[in-house]
Amino acid sequence: QVQLVESGGGLVQAGESLRLSCTASERTFNGYDVGWFRQAPGKEREFVAARRTYGTPFYADSVKGRFQISRDQAKNTVYLQMNSLNAEDTAVYYCAAGMNVASMRAPNWYPYWGQGTQVTVSS
Repeated sequence: QVQLVESGGGLVQAGESLRLSCTASERTFNGYDVGWFRQAPGKEREFVAARRTYGTPFYADSVKGRFQISRDQAKNTVYLQMNSLNAEDTAVYYCAAGMNVASMRAPNWYPYWGQGTQVTVSS
């Protein structure tokens, strides 16, 4: 059972940056596919970014060019660097992981989730 812990959320002004971290309890996490999702109040959880263990990352159109997903295998950690934040990015951000995830844009394919971290962007 992989446990994921997110950190790095907070309150920022529009145009500023944040880096979210997702650290796993197990070193086997390094062999997992990972994704970031977000959920704003009253909305469904939506895909943000994902990458397989070795592969090209991909992003939602709404964050492409502003967000970057990366991983540090030595630290069992995945990052989400978020630049040029705007009010529409305000949400709770979750990291997720799974083995051989069939559809990485769909949250239902990920068995492991963190508790979420709040990101609030004021305009």
